[in-house]
Amino acid sequence: MTKALEEAFREASKLSDAEQDALAKAIRAEISAEGEWDSAFAGSHDVLDRLANEALADHRAGRTTPLDPEKI
Repeated sequence: MTKALEEAFREASKLSDAEQDALAKAIRAEISAEGEWDSAFAGSHDVLDRLANEALADHRAGRTTPLDPEKI
């Protein structure tokens, strides 16, 4: 465990039991969501590669326009 995480847990230990339980639930949900993202991206390399190639082909063919952040 890293020093930063140990420090965070020390601070969390000062919270009420209900707040600690809520924090634990949030941490577990974050860890679970991260695993779901990893799984989703692991199975999407072919799709992402195809989409990137299509975008590059559109750009090379002059079918794209520069993004102007001021107009978003």
